Amino acid sequence: MSASHFIIALSAYYALVLNFPVISKISELAAKGHVLFIASSALLLFGCFLLIFSLLTLKYLYKPVLIIITMTSAMALYATLKYKVMFDSAMIENIFETNSAEAHSYLSLPSLAYVVFFGILPSLLIAKVRLKPAKFWWHAILGRGLLFLTGLIIVGLVASFFYKDYASVGRNNKYLTKMIIPAHIVSSVKYVKQKYLTAPISYTALGADAVLAASQSSKPKLVVLVVGETARAQNMAYNGYGRNTNPYTQALGLISFQDVSSCGTATAHSLPCMFSNFNKDSYQRDRADAQDNVLDIIAKTGTETLWLENDGGDKDVAKRLPQITVDPSQQNPLCNGDTCYDMALVELLKQQLVADGKNKLIAMHTIGSHGPTYWQRYPDDMERFTPACRQSDIENCSDEAITNVYDNTLAYTDFVLANTIAELKKYTKDYDVALMYISDHGESLGENGLYLHGTPYSFAPNEQTKVPWFLWLGEGYAQSNDIDVSCLKNKANRDSLSHDNLFHSLLGLVGVDTQVKNPSLDIFASCKAVN
Repeated sequence: MSASHFIIALSAYYALVLNFPVISKISELAAKGHVLFIASSALLLFGCFLLIFSLLTLKYLYKPVLIIITMTSAMALYATLKYKVMFDSAMIENIFETNSAEAHSYLSLPSLAYVVFFGILPSLLIAKVRLKPAKFWWHAILGRGLLFLTGLIIVGLVASFFYKDYASVGRNNKYLTKMIIPAHIVSSVKYVKQKYLTAPISYTALGADAVLAASQSSKPKLVVLVVGETARAQNMAYNGYGRNTNPYTQALGLISFQDVSSCGTATAHSLPCMFSNFNKDSYQRDRADAQDNVLDIIAKTGTETLWLENDGGDKDVAKRLPQITVDPSQQNPLCNGDTCYDMALVELLKQQLVADGKNKLIAMHTIGSHGPTYWQRYPDDMERFTPACRQSDIENCSDEAITNVYDNTLAYTDFVLANTIAELKKYTKDYDVALMYISDHGESLGENGLYLHGTPYSFAPNEQTKVPWFLWLGEGYAQSNDIDVSCLKNKANRDSLSHDNLFHSLLGLVGVDTQVKNPSLDIFASCKAVN
């Protein structure tokens, strides 16, 4: 096959097959009956790929690069079609920071079939095709030049006839460019450049003035912060959900903040963001990594600060702190060799709790409701809602089965919280104890065709951005720390909060005074009891 014919065939495959989701979306957004505009989208993509592939001259690396792009594009096609995933910089960050156990959870027969038929088979064809060498060097340049010119003419003609249509659709749906495959390659190059090839920012120490405020109690504080995973606020009984997903803590007096927004829609973004003192709009990962977070500042007060991990990594939040990771080996009855139930964190907590008179903050990073293998997040005997979807290709389960299995994970998380509180209660003679729970982001369960999480925040649904935030104060904690519980309950029902509040509110809960704390973002600052 000549190089020109090869590029034409490749461009057609990328435009019509791998980018079917984009064409389909444009068809959905186009005015009714605008058939020519819909057809032009395929032609426009074909012209663009002619431009790209005619300029791609890597000689010996040409085929290997195409094979890599085609293989990863097949994976992107499956994720885009089935889960409506878009590969922007935040999603690429999440992919690069995914551990092997989490990656395995996405494997299924349909996903493998997509990789085989749309990735491996085309890649074999690419590898097997013998490109005819041009008779003269200028023939090769002329052939590429004609292809490039053809691509320009196609793009120009489509633009001249349908510019207003594309401007209208594009202005209101800017995410369309993120759906184009292989946009993930561009985002990946940007991530690698930023992460590994950019000079690191000078480190900034925060909270050097941090001290623990005076307490009315002679007891030290013992605070447990439970970081939830993929729990959405809408499915919490505390927030008005129609079924009881909080059966184990309902008699414990938890305060549930009703309207809380996340910083992002994926762990790799949300977790470092929520512990930093940046707000959602100003957050940048490299800047957050180059300064102290709220846990670092609390540790500066002499408070023993510990991170317990069960979700594949702390995303550098606890890199300057002691941390213990749950061992997922099958020697642990709460683990299956790859992942563990979150009760394994409670067992770790039991081992770490000791009445030694020191102030303590222990963070527990749960695996919570991480999909798509939701049924692996709780033991079989704790399945409350049936039928439950027990397969990783959740899009092939009924809506009822998906909701049931997800709600089971929330009920199990509630069980974990109840057991954690039970452990804290054992130390009330020696400590003033408290627990805070907050999730990193939410989850889509098929609403509007969306599954899982990671949708770009600008148009992510509330299911992915609204998260639960609970507070439990042990007997005497509020009085010892001048906290007006009634005021907190009113705030929980009335105020709109976000991850922006966590940094300052955690300082407020532990009782840390520092210039870094912003009282207007500390939920406890405006709820001080009058003595």
